[in-house]
Amino acid sequence: MNRKELDPESSPAAKFGAQVRELREARGWTQEHLAELTGYSAVHVSAVETGRKPPTERFSRRLDVAFGTPEQFEREWRNAGRRVLFEGFGDYLRSEADAVAPRLFEINIIPSLFQTPTYARAYQEARVRRGRATQPQAEERLTMLLHRQQHLNRQPGPRVHAVIDEGCLRRVIGGPDVMVEQLQHLEKLAVQPQFIIQVSPFSLGEDRPFAHPITLLTMPNRASVGYGEIQGRGFLQRDPDPLAEWAGEYDQLQVEALSRAASREFIRQVRRSFEHG
Repeated sequence: MNRKELDPESSPAAKFGAQVRELREARGWTQEHLAELTGYSAVHVSAVETGRKPPTERFSRRLDVAFGTPEQFEREWRNAGRRVLFEGFGDYLRSEADAVAPRLFEINIIPSLFQTPTYARAYQEARVRRGRATQPQAEERLTMLLHRQQHLNRQPGPRVHAVIDEGCLRRVIGGPDVMVEQLQHLEKLAVQPQFIIQVSPFSLGEDRPFAHPITLLTMPNRASVGYGEIQGRGFLQRDPDPLAEWAGEYDQLQVEALSRAASREFIRQVRRSFEHG
């Protein structure tokens, strides 16, 4: 039987699954035996252990009963479980790490892969203040983000194309100083051949193709994977027909957005507006 090796740091779901596998194997149990003890199928146990399926509160409680670990897995679920990642995002992360050509579109905040640590922390701390996340969950997201950004430095690195809505540049996250640092970082990335950064200005109006953030990944085998988020939900897309439609819309977006040079100047002007109040 093939054994899928896990990177516990790749996502909260992977971390949870690695802990289940480690404890199960330490007891000498098979997945079938753990499935009997929890009242779930062996397929479900396997999916959780490999990070393909995020754990639920009910399953976490069943694990604690089976292992005799009062609240250990339930607590892990609460701290780094389903509320940290949108549905499908764990699978997306595994694809993102191997992608050779990510294409991104963001409408609300600077794309995650381009965020500075101070910008990312300011955004996550706001979620904690609003009660939308706990402090451990915010730290989990930040750790995950830094791990994702490291993939940009691999050799050969991916060629990243990002179209950023003007609103991402003007929406103040963390205050003017944080925005100046963030926009300076974007300017530095924009002159590197590995990155193509374009701005989608407000003037596009209704001609902007997408109403929500999307990502298209080209994998080493030239297969495509898509991911989008809308109204607090994430969805992974592997179906060729919708992906072809997304790709066509993205091509149109590239044409309508500002050129690379014009985008760099636009980002520079917005940064200067923050510097001068």
